[in-house]
Amino acid sequence: MANSEINFFKGHPSSRLLPREAVIEATAAVLGPQTREYDNDPCNRHPLTYGSDEGALWVREQICRFLNEQVFKFKDGARTRTLAQHLNLDSGASYGMLNILLQTTLPHNGYTRQAFIITPTYFLINDCFTDAGFKGKITAINERGHDSIDFESLIAALDRHEAEPQPRGTTEIIQGSKLSKKIFKYVMYCIPTFANPSGNTYSLETRRRLIDIARQYDMLVITDDVYDILDYTTPADELPSPPLRMVHIDRSTAASSEDSFGNTVSNATFSKLIAPGLRFGYHESINANLARQLSKGGANVSGGTPSQLNSMIVGELLRSGAAQRCIAHLRAVYSERAAVLTAALKKCMPPGTEMPPLRGGYFVWITLPPAYNAMEISTVLAKKYNVILANGSNFEVLGDEKNWGRSSFRLSISFLETHQIERGIELFGAACKSHAIANNIVI
Repeated sequence: MANSEINFFKGHPSSRLLPREAVIEATAAVLGPQTREYDNDPCNRHPLTYGSDEGALWVREQICRFLNEQVFKFKDGARTRTLAQHLNLDSGASYGMLNILLQTTLPHNGYTRQAFIITPTYFLINDCFTDAGFKGKITAINERGHDSIDFESLIAALDRHEAEPQPRGTTEIIQGSKLSKKIFKYVMYCIPTFANPSGNTYSLETRRRLIDIARQYDMLVITDDVYDILDYTTPADELPSPPLRMVHIDRSTAASSEDSFGNTVSNATFSKLIAPGLRFGYHESINANLARQLSKGGANVSGGTPSQLNSMIVGELLRSGAAQRCIAHLRAVYSERAAVLTAALKKCMPPGTEMPPLRGGYFVWITLPPAYNAMEISTVLAKKYNVILANGSNFEVLGDEKNWGRSSFRLSISFLETHQIERGIELFGAACKSHAIANNIVI
């Protein structure tokens, strides 16, 4: 009898964690009444009609209360505080990412010269950059330690592109008559807190330095802020206070100017905090300018905000406190799974395996000693034991590969139950031992 599959690759919640009843109640609260006080308000509108371009104002205000009062706990009047006009609602981080690239970059005629992606990277982000026209124009930037990046390589690459003769690309071909767009010369993508796949969290110094560089070179830093609230070092019944997002730092340190767009945009979602099927998230920029630009793309102007009903369901979940309870439940479950995974890895992995602590998010990135071949081990695990692991080859930056598949793996805690995690790591350890024996590796 074949073993049932144990899949460490899947980066989404198992079905039993999806808050079905809470979503049903929130949907009933939104759609149950014959009318709502905001149905004819042009800033909000009926939940089943076309929404405003930026998304319902009352939902944006609920998100602001959630971020300012409950998560980051900003003081009244602090420049870091999120305001409704800083937000553009969208249909989740994946579509949000592509919208940012389409609305703020122009690689096709060389105006936007290069994209930079932190490596190892989220394995599907390459497709977004390819769709936006960046194929052949992407540079991978390594992380340094567990809280920084390779600034020297980044600056050297930027200086090279600055020194090269540039095509006379302009932004005229995409400038509409109603809104003058800010187009950036460079763009960078990173996940600063509990990164996918590395699990790393960048220091405040790293974040500030990256913003300084972005300002110097006219670069937009796109941060996927999707895991930072999933912190396992804070008690589950308390919402954690994550590190400042880069958009907060940019906002609080930027020179006051009516025509400023900033150099950061937070690409956030409720997929990891409530349920991915809701397909709802938001962009946050330092002021209203970039948020407005992101809301005025052709698709938004045609159909309004892309998740009108779902945004209001999430808004109601936030208003009622159900979203906060859902987050507390997920953090409790994931914290237990993280502890089980960490203990199992310490018990079963070969001596010398690098295993950074899993303090939040979905993933841990482990690296076997140099003599081991991760791709061979993952193939054996899948065929012999029905254990699915994501080896490092899945997390390369397209066109600038770093050979992560040689010795590294990403393991997810979001999908598997604790007994599956323990069994899967036992089989993983057994496969490593067999690999060592077959290849005369001294343990």
